[in-house]
Amino acid sequence: MEEWDLVVIGGGAAGYFGAIACAEAFPGARVLILEATARVLTKVKVSGGGRCNVTHNLYEPKQLISFYPRGQKELIGSFHKFQPKDTVEWFQAHGVELKAESDGRMFPTTNDSQTVVDCLLGAARDSGVELRKNKLVQKILPSAEGFEIHSKASDPVKARFILLATGSMPYGVSLASNVGHKLIAPVPSLFTFEIKNPLLKDLAGISFTEVTATLKVEGASQDFIQKGPCLITHWGLSGPAILKLSAFAARELHASAYKATLILNWTQSLKQHEALALLETCKTQSPKKKVSNENPFPCVKRFWDAILRESGLNEALTYGEVTKKQLQEIAQRMTQYEFNVKGKGEFKEEFVTAGGIAREEIDFRTMESKLHPGLYFAGEATDVDGVTGGFNFQNAWTGAWLCGQDIAKKLKH
Repeated sequence: MEEWDLVVIGGGAAGYFGAIACAEAFPGARVLILEATARVLTKVKVSGGGRCNVTHNLYEPKQLISFYPRGQKELIGSFHKFQPKDTVEWFQAHGVELKAESDGRMFPTTNDSQTVVDCLLGAARDSGVELRKNKLVQKILPSAEGFEIHSKASDPVKARFILLATGSMPYGVSLASNVGHKLIAPVPSLFTFEIKNPLLKDLAGISFTEVTATLKVEGASQDFIQKGPCLITHWGLSGPAILKLSAFAARELHASAYKATLILNWTQSLKQHEALALLETCKTQSPKKKVSNENPFPCVKRFWDAILRESGLNEALTYGEVTKKQLQEIAQRMTQYEFNVKGKGEFKEEFVTAGGIAREEIDFRTMESKLHPGLYFAGEATDVDGVTGGFNFQNAWTGAWLCGQDIAKKLKH
């Protein structure tokens, strides 16, 4: 039976990074990656619209953890050991320069995810990591010397250490379950909201730089609030503010069959009485101007006209002709517009789930199993997930690096 120091199950971002981290920290280590399919690093290739959103330029761990709906308490220590700044330096040392965009997302300067794929493939090859594709692992058996790994249509292999980095693939977490680990049932995270509302008709493509979005889910113990950009789509609403809500309320929305009430403040953060005051100022200072031509709020004319139509205002109406009640209705629609969420849509650039191996059974200082010494986890296989913006990749890099370092340290001794 073949013997390896480390067998990594899963050829994705976390699997490759963990294999490389171990092999570079302990040159000569016998490291094998087993990938169930014919392709590796598929999420890296397609993420960020094919540019690969490697990480986020947020270098303060306490701020960084706020972008993780699940795992904040556990990640604070991990990010003190390996965080986005370390990711940037690692890729730079391996020939890939990263750049930060205005929203904090970081991409390779080539704007091509293949740059990141090639970097990881090259680093693995240079450090002696071996890859075997189409190797679906069916079971792992703990033994006194480590583990036996049984794959479909292959002879079993032995490993002193295992890194399970299979993402959200059901077969991966079931391997952990079969050796006694508790699983948190996966539910979708990071998705758009399906909304049918007359206001949104014919407004697809209109975006807002910042809205305040409040989500009320039946049966939930709290309301969920997020601020950020928002986009009107053909099927409802999307954009970072909506995606963040979907992530933080993932379990509650799943339990409610994705039925909820969404209240949007289109003005960023004005209260209703403040919005009304702006409208009353327009009425006082510009009574002869058409309301449709004098918009005191940060939205495009097409959206403003739709709000006015809903409030019963004729396009030719001037501010001098508008009643106070009509102004109040406009102010309410701009600051507290209520939608019924009918279901979830898709967000094709991300494939993220909330769920996985229970956090309390993992030592987050090293990512080692508390039940089986020598078994490690990284990436989305654990019950940790982040919002869009490079945070899920950062969790993968951090967890994998911690695994690799700890395994290398034990191999040296």
